[in-house]
Amino acid sequence: MTTPFADDTSRTPPPGCPAHGLDTQGLGGAGLDATGLDAAGLDPHGLDAAGLRRLYGPEAEADPVGLYEKLRAEHGEVAPVLLHGDLPAWLILGHSANLTAMRTPSRFSRDSRRWSAFQQGKVAADSPLMPVIAWQPLCVFADGEEHKRLRGAVTDSLNRFDRRGIRRHVTRFADQLIQEFGPTGRADLVAQFAERLPMLVMTQVVGMPEEYGPQLVDAARDLMKGTETAIASNDYVVATLRRMMDRKRVSPGADLVSWLMQHGAGLTDDEVLEHLRVVLLAANETTVNLIADTLKLVLTDPRFRAHLSGGHMTLPDALDQVLWDSPPMSLVAGRWATGDTELGGRRIKAGDMLLLGLAAGNTDPAVRPDLAKPLHGNRSHLSFGGGPHECPGQDIGRAIAETGIDILLTRLPDLQLAVEEEELAWVAPWLSRHLVELPVSFAARTAQAEAEADSAAPAAPAVLAASAPPGLPGLPVPPMPSAPPAAQAPLLAPAAVPRQRRGWWSTLAGLFRR
Repeated sequence: MTTPFADDTSRTPPPGCPAHGLDTQGLGGAGLDATGLDAAGLDPHGLDAAGLRRLYGPEAEADPVGLYEKLRAEHGEVAPVLLHGDLPAWLILGHSANLTAMRTPSRFSRDSRRWSAFQQGKVAADSPLMPVIAWQPLCVFADGEEHKRLRGAVTDSLNRFDRRGIRRHVTRFADQLIQEFGPTGRADLVAQFAERLPMLVMTQVVGMPEEYGPQLVDAARDLMKGTETAIASNDYVVATLRRMMDRKRVSPGADLVSWLMQHGAGLTDDEVLEHLRVVLLAANETTVNLIADTLKLVLTDPRFRAHLSGGHMTLPDALDQVLWDSPPMSLVAGRWATGDTELGGRRIKAGDMLLLGLAAGNTDPAVRPDLAKPLHGNRSHLSFGGGPHECPGQDIGRAIAETGIDILLTRLPDLQLAVEEEELAWVAPWLSRHLVELPVSFAARTAQAEAEADSAAPAAPAVLAASAPPGLPGLPVPPMPSAPPAAQAPLLAPAAVPRQRRGWWSTLAGLFRR
């Protein structure tokens, strides 16, 4: 992924940035001044004049895990870092320190309006941080009683679902996807499976007609990948949800839209719409990563493939290992200090931003001295968050991943990686790490082979246990542009998705220029 805003003037360092003190006219042939800093105020190792590292840019995107370990070696559990625009923040690297920040909202608030950079006017309206940290009327940005009201509505509504019914949806859609590429003997399991299955299932949870699924899959992929039609796709998602709300007022059903609108918490239409959008987009994005990374591990690590086929390791165990090693979200932004405090030996000032380092916390030597040691059944990882802001849909995301992968491996037991493992590539913007593609080959599945497999396949396992682990953290999605109600307008397919030419943040920050 390209550096955000590579094509506009927002790259100009803000007032107070060390780069303003440089003689950029005196840069040498290597692009460095006499002090060894480039025009952005960084040395060749990504350090600015104060010795702070950026969480975005070439070094961070090329090797985020390596960057976290450098920061841990230099600073310990909590490290000072720079965000887009060289705005300061604290990255929490320690497992225990992350849990402290998650579990003590009295010290570390979720309300981004507390950020001192906001209050001091240092965050530009078109900052690439805005899609993630701009306050919205969501439970993920609320504390106290307001958080209880909003979260209670979402939790109560999600808990009303028939868990076996969710599993049936996953099985049906997974079978449909496999039937599409099965006859070819080849597939990209990212584009043709992982990126499609979660949204197809979630449309049923929300209460949409099945025919909406393919269009919303395309729109969500377009939006989250940040193509030039991302804003149009966002408008499509918003308009679709508004139509659903209008219809459910007249004909309510056993679905998330109806239950949120009917809940005693009295959510406004905007609050219902915002939370539906988070469920569809944020939960989809994290589940896509979870499915893709688990499939990659099963296909490339001989220990896991042998154990799975030999019955010594369950699929949930393999999934837990992935959640330790490759969290769906590397970082969660953020928490804001409610007053002067201390964390991990660092003095934190009121209004400072803190970033939950989920990936870094999962590799903390204090809890994992040997990263090669398997962690079968250990679910104390940070990947699903903790404290009052655990995702209320905590078992649905995991059910989609476990059931979908189980169906895939059952239908195509001879799956093999079609390229060398070293050829696999990721994009790693500051919040997460995405597998670009996962090419596989297998024996082409004829209609007769499918029928034989169906008759021989065992019943799908019950993966939605009552003691499900904490859920995926609520990843804030970009604030919605205003859109007029369109209850009577016909549904239109999202704009055709072109080849990606701009970064996700660059495109979505355009929402704040309108």
